[in-house]
Amino acid sequence: MSSTFDLVGEVARGVRGRAGAWQFIQGFAAHWMSPLGQDDGCGEAELAAAEDRLGLRLPAALREAYGLFGRRADLTSNQDELLSPDELDVDEAGEVLVFRVENQACASWGVPLADVDAADPPVVMRLDLEDKQAESWDAWLDRFSLACVEMVLSESLFSDDELAGHRELTEQDVALVEQLYARLPMPEYPVSRTVPGIRWFAGPDLVLREDGRQVLWVRGRTAESVEEVLHALPGEWELL
Repeated sequence: MSSTFDLVGEVARGVRGRAGAWQFIQGFAAHWMSPLGQDDGCGEAELAAAEDRLGLRLPAALREAYGLFGRRADLTSNQDELLSPDELDVDEAGEVLVFRVENQACASWGVPLADVDAADPPVVMRLDLEDKQAESWDAWLDRFSLACVEMVLSESLFSDDELAGHRELTEQDVALVEQLYARLPMPEYPVSRTVPGIRWFAGPDLVLREDGRQVLWVRGRTAESVEEVLHALPGEWELL
């Protein structure tokens, strides 16, 4: 890990609650991207306008997140998109406040309206399926702040084409990843209803996401750290 930012320790704090999540995101931005600035968050007027339009009070965690980094697309919207306050919307069934959408609209993330009064409510995900009758909002992560930690980590994988890549995995590769890298203390969460979940790992100046024991994504802070993982896990890497 970077000597000035303990990724494993900061994620461990980040998964415990809102304050730790925002501390993690501030530290990650400073050491892996660029520090958060006072203009990187959405203003109170934007959030209030969204509440007036939607006819509801936004959860505290959502307000805090948008107020801290809601304008930082490099942290939130390299691949999938964190909706701006004026794009927040309730789904067609009137059940979920949607705040994030996959880049080809193949999935959406939201907060159930039944939980919208909670300070840090759970997040659900819906996949876009050919059979619309089979679509449903399924449990994803149990706190919005935790979903923000996941979002920032995931979007970092697409933030620099020269420092990121991915490859398919074999069973032997999965075992090697587990041996070589430290498991980040994120809960395992679903890719889909039928595929094993997502796990996160870290190495020196590296963050790695393993999707369903099938695909590995990597993002390094330096070109040297990326070269090291390509050497440690040789195979057909596709660099972004």
